[in-house]
Amino acid sequence: MNKEEEIERLLEKVRAAEKGQKIDLSSGEDLSVAVMNLISIEEHLFFSNQKTKDNKYIKLLEQIREMRKELLGRLIKNPEGEEWCISKHLLAGSMRLMEVGTKSLTKGDKKEAEEYFQMAYNLYEVFWALNLNLIEPSKLETGADEDKESTHSFMAKFGEIIKKAVDCCRE
Repeated sequence: MNKEEEIERLLEKVRAAEKGQKIDLSSGEDLSVAVMNLISIEEHLFFSNQKTKDNKYIKLLEQIREMRKELLGRLIKNPEGEEWCISKHLLAGSMRLMEVGTKSLTKGDKKEAEEYFQMAYNLYEVFWALNLNLIEPSKLETGADEDKESTHSFMAKFGEIIKKAVDCCRE
């Protein structure tokens, strides 16, 4: 299936979703951001342990990891193949790019920050597309040999699809 056919298939799913109610991700979005932060806490606990050699950080890391696994399980229903790990790394990558973007802002480099923020949001959109079954995990692996422009074009169209299908601001 070529990109245009894939995009059309995704648009059909969006149209079907729009005929009913939009997908409400307000609590899911909050939960996904919480999971991002828990992943970040795990990283900091790991580095604190390595720098101080104090095992209390490992004990805390284990507790945080169990909490993260439980909460991630509420977001990822019936994972197949590598979906669990892909999802975790999409959220982790998104969070880390947000932090790098924020540091770029602090340095006064707004353009660089915007680039990092866009990359972070692209990863976040792929997370939701994967977990709303708008894209198959195998499709994430096929982009390696594509040129950069077509990948950006695909991501832009993909972002539009997610925005149409998802209402993340419902209370």
